[in-house]
Amino acid sequence: MTDTKTAERRSFDADVARLLHMMVHSVYSDRDVALRELVANGADACEKLRTLALSDQALYGDDPQLGVTVRLDPDADRLIVEDNGIGMTRDEMIDALGTIARSGTRNFLDANAETDAAKNLIGQFGVGFYAAFMIADRVDVTSRKAGTPEAFTWSSDGKGEFTVEPAGDDAPTRGTRVMLHINAESKNFLDPAHVSQVLRAYASAIPVAVTLIPKPDAEPEKIADGAVIWAKPKSAISDEDYVSFYRSLAFGFDDPALTLHWRAEGRHEYSVLAFVPGARPMNLFNPDRQGRMKLYVRRMFIADDVDLTPGWLRFVTGIVDSADLPLNLSREMIQTSPILAAIKKGVTNRVLSELEKTAENDAEKYKEIWDNFGPVLKEGLYEDPEKRDQLFTLCRFATSTHPDGGRTLKDYIAALRPNQTAIYYLVGDDLERLKKSPHLEGFRARGIEVLLLPDPVDAFWVNTAIGFDGKPFKSVTQGAADIDTVPVNEGESAASTEVDAQTATLLAHFKDVLASDAADVRGSTRLASSLACLVAGAGGPDRRLEKILASHGQLPNAMKPVLEINPSHPLVAQLAKRFIDNQDRALVDDAAHLIFDAARAADGETPKDPQDFAARLARIMEKAFA
Repeated sequence: MTDTKTAERRSFDADVARLLHMMVHSVYSDRDVALRELVANGADACEKLRTLALSDQALYGDDPQLGVTVRLDPDADRLIVEDNGIGMTRDEMIDALGTIARSGTRNFLDANAETDAAKNLIGQFGVGFYAAFMIADRVDVTSRKAGTPEAFTWSSDGKGEFTVEPAGDDAPTRGTRVMLHINAESKNFLDPAHVSQVLRAYASAIPVAVTLIPKPDAEPEKIADGAVIWAKPKSAISDEDYVSFYRSLAFGFDDPALTLHWRAEGRHEYSVLAFVPGARPMNLFNPDRQGRMKLYVRRMFIADDVDLTPGWLRFVTGIVDSADLPLNLSREMIQTSPILAAIKKGVTNRVLSELEKTAENDAEKYKEIWDNFGPVLKEGLYEDPEKRDQLFTLCRFATSTHPDGGRTLKDYIAALRPNQTAIYYLVGDDLERLKKSPHLEGFRARGIEVLLLPDPVDAFWVNTAIGFDGKPFKSVTQGAADIDTVPVNEGESAASTEVDAQTATLLAHFKDVLASDAADVRGSTRLASSLACLVAGAGGPDRRLEKILASHGQLPNAMKPVLEINPSHPLVAQLAKRFIDNQDRALVDDAAHLIFDAARAADGETPKDPQDFAARLARIMEKAFA
C-alpha cells in the first residue's frame, strides 16, 4: 500500500514528457487555448457530477450550483481555475495528469511531434490540461473527489517530474483547483480585461456558470450564467453572441454565412443551433473528415463523432441537444438509434429548407455559400437519390452561355431550343478548359446551352440522375451529338452533316491507320471550326468518368475513343484530295496520327507516344517548308 500521508515524487510517462517539452520550448501563437482548455475541463467535471447525481443526489452535498470560477492574483503572478465538479482521487490524479489518457493526444504526438507544424497544431488538436504549461512556470492542482474526505495536491514545473501529496486545509470541499504560476511571457493572463475577453469568446458553449474574480477580494464578474446559448430564446441572443459561439465551435475567425436556431417539438424534442461557415474549412475534402455537429442530451455533451447530418452537409457546424435520447446510450447504439435517425432527417430537411430560402431571398449570400460548398452539396445528388430533386433546386452551374455561373436547371429548361430533347453537359477537371472545348462549337452554333461541370463528383451524379423536368442528361463527349434537328442561329455556321465521297474515303482510311487507337473515325456535327475531337462510344462511360475510373484501377480495359473530324475543315479537303490522287500516302498517315494526338491535347491529355508524335511533326514540317 502507498502511504498517502507524505509527498511522492514521480516521473511523467514518455508521451507526456515529449508533449511538455513541446509546450515549454515552442513559441506558440495562440496561448489563449490554455485557459480555454482548463475552463472546458472544469465544465466537464461539473457535467460528470451532474450525471452521477442523477442516481445519487448526496454527491451535491450543500453545494448544488455547479460552476467554474477563474480568479486572478496579479501581485502573486497567479491565475486559478476552480470548479466544484466531480473532483479526483489521488490515483485518478496520477493517472489523469501523469500519463496520456486521451488517444487523441497520443495520435497528435505521433503525427506531429517531429515537425515544425506541431507548434501551430497544438491548439487545434486539443491537448487539454497540458496546455497550461504554455503560460505557467509551475502548475499546482488540488482536488477532492465528491463524496470522499481526502484531498490531494499535484504539482509540477513541466520539466519531467511531478509530486503528489495530501492537500492543506484550504483544499476545495469538492472539485478541482488548478493554480497557474504565470510565466514571464504570459503576463497578459493576469490582466482582467484580457482574461474576460478570452472567456467571453466561448463561454456561451459551456453548460455551467463561469465567474471571473479579477483580483483578491474583488466583486465577482459573471461571464456566463450556465444557460447554454441554444436553450435561450432567439430574442435574448445578439448577433455578436451567435458569432462568438460559432467561432468557439469552428476555431476560426470568419463570420457564419447562415445561422440556424430552432427547437423541434412533437414526436421528438430537440434543440439545434447550426451554422453554415463563411469560409471553406481547409480539410473539407479530406475523405476521413467527420461532420462537425456535436450531440448533447439534456445539455450534457455526449459525442462529436455522431452522424447528425449526411456527409454532403459536413460543412455545417453546430450542436443538437436531444431531450429524448438516454444518457447511458453507448456510442455504438447511438448510431443505430431510431430517435437519432429521426433527428438526422429533421436536421437535414431544415438545413435544406433554409438554404432554399436563402437562395430565393438573398442571391448574393447564397452565391458565396455555393462557391464555398457547392461541390460538397453535389455529392448528395449521387449519394442520396431521395434528396436529389430538392438538391437540384439548390444547384448552380456555369454553362456555355453563362460561363460565370449562377444558372439553375429551371433556367436551363426555360432556355431550351426548338427540337432540343436533352440537358447537355460537359464534364472535365478545369472550368477554363471546358469553356474552350471544341465539343461545344456545334452546340454554340445552334444556341444550345451546355452545363460545364468541373468537379470530380459531377462525373458520377450525371450518370445516376434520370433527368430533370422530363429531360435526360446527355454528355456532349459521348455517342452521337443528335443535334441536327436544332436550327442553327442566324449568322452562325456548323459542320455540314453531309460527307462527300472523297472525305468518306479519307475517313475510312484514317480508321484503318488508327485501328489500334480509335474505335471509329467519323464526320462530326458537334464541331464548327476545330478540326477534330474525341468522344466516347454510346455504350460506355463518358470521357471524364472513364479517366477517373481508370486512374483508380476500376477500368482495366479502357475503351477506345471515337475520333470525330470536321468534314468542313479546309485541311480535311486537302488531305482527301492528296489521298484520292495517291499523293504522298505517308504524309496522310502521319496526319491521321497527328490529328488524333491533337484531339487528345484538346482534352488535356498528352500524345499517346510523344516520341512518335515529335517525329511525325518534324516530317510534316520538313515537307511543308521544303
